[in-house]
Amino acid sequence: MQDYNLVLKRNPMKPDEAKKWYAVPQSRESQDTKTMTRAATENTTTAPIEMETAIDLFGKYAVQQLLQGHTVRVGNLGSLRITFKSEGVENINNFNAGTMIKKARVVFAPTKELRDSVVRQLKFQNGGVLEDGVNYASLADYRKAKGISAGGGGSNEDEGEDPSV
Repeated sequence: MQDYNLVLKRNPMKPDEAKKWYAVPQSRESQDTKTMTRAATENTTTAPIEMETAIDLFGKYAVQQLLQGHTVRVGNLGSLRITFKSEGVENINNFNAGTMIKKARVVFAPTKELRDSVVRQLKFQNGGVLEDGVNYASLADYRKAKGISAGGGGSNEDEGEDPSV
């Protein structure tokens, strides 16, 4: 279940319009490697330490390959690649990679199968409301604190209903 907070903010593409409520995903802490490898290898003949070692070795290999300009395939999960932004010049002789290439980053692109599998099974649940630095535990708590009735055409996702269905 993917929890989300409702956050009141402006649309950066339309700064003159009134603020609107937007759903923003809540992120939980990631599992440490030991926990993840134990769970992933449960009921298999692979030892968690073997998987940890394989992940570590693959990470070192991926860095090497990315630095050589290769896209790195991560099995059936997707691929890693380097992207960046660049300033432009009118005269090719004025281009300086050291100062004009900016915001280099590594991007993961999931396969269509991974993306579709996750999205197809995704369900949403209201995890609260964030307004002016105050985090209300639920939409019901926010309404109560603000003296707002439950009307307004929305669903009862704060009552445990799944609005994605």
